[in-house]
Amino acid sequence: MNDTHTILIVDDNEGVRTFLQALCADNDYASLGAADGQEGVEAAEKHKPDLILMDASMPKLNGFEAIRAIRSREPVKHIPIIMLTGELKSKENMFEGIEAGADDFLSKPIENRELLLRIRNNLRVKDYYDLLEHYNTDLAEQVRERTLELEKANTDLGQSYRETIHRLTLVAEYRDEGTGAHIMRIGCYAKELATKMGFDKTFVEQIFYAAPMHDIGKIGVPDSILLKQSGLSLDEWEVMKGHTTIGEMMLQDSTGPYLITAAKITASHHERWDGGGYPAGLRGEEIPVEGRIVNIVDQYDALRSARPYKPALDHRQVVDIITRGDGRTLPQHFDPDVLSAFAENSERFNELFNKKPL
Repeated sequence: MNDTHTILIVDDNEGVRTFLQALCADNDYASLGAADGQEGVEAAEKHKPDLILMDASMPKLNGFEAIRAIRSREPVKHIPIIMLTGELKSKENMFEGIEAGADDFLSKPIENRELLLRIRNNLRVKDYYDLLEHYNTDLAEQVRERTLELEKANTDLGQSYRETIHRLTLVAEYRDEGTGAHIMRIGCYAKELATKMGFDKTFVEQIFYAAPMHDIGKIGVPDSILLKQSGLSLDEWEVMKGHTTIGEMMLQDSTGPYLITAAKITASHHERWDGGGYPAGLRGEEIPVEGRIVNIVDQYDALRSARPYKPALDHRQVVDIITRGDGRTLPQHFDPDVLSAFAENSERFNELFNKKPL
């Protein structure tokens, strides 16, 4: 990861730019300034900063237009962008910002602590995206040349690749689940279910290593929401749901088989067979089968596990909820074939849940 991050500040108000650059300097961030949207796009392409603070209302290109321009340019399209504005007072404005590609929003006047927390969280996403890209790029050439040899022989490089994925996944999970046992079980459940459904060894191996990455996008969810011990407000729930698209953004351009599979899972593991899920409202076989499998195993483990806001349920209660429904969870949420395989092999899930992690 970067020792020093560079932040591009795009605002037509010189006083605001000066204040934000001083704030960056006080917190060990390097910074660049741009006085309008067009200048901001050019500076982003030239300097490739780690994060952009973007004003909404500016000459030449406004903030929305500048974000769209940045998102259309391959070398810089993944840079996190926080939109700073005093005018985003309606949901329509916010939706426009989301559609343009903004990752976060903050209203002026800016509260320093909140801004620094949002900068930290968005830089964390960028750092781990860069780290994944670095490993994926380094491995891609070797994988093309020696894929079969590496996988069959389980060489040190192949093991290192999987170890890297595992460690990155723990980063996300340890923020709200202190043991990391949840992610280990998700891979085991998914492998078990895929095997029972008759998928080939390649698919089973890929989902085993990729499924634990399903919630890696939580890296980008603020601690105030992720760790909240009471119910979330509607706005907070919308932010929480964003972990699916954050995870997809981090993994979507991968070329390695595990990360390609993980990208599908992060984006789709909260979609529902009946079309009532998120983030895209996919229905039926529109949902990748990897996401359909992880959906049910994630639901099983979540219901079995105690959280600050809910007690743990026993195995039989959870199986009954998933297969019969309880009003909130319904059988029609799941792929019928996946649900059938789960019901037929549910005792194995209980064994895996109670198995002491290695």
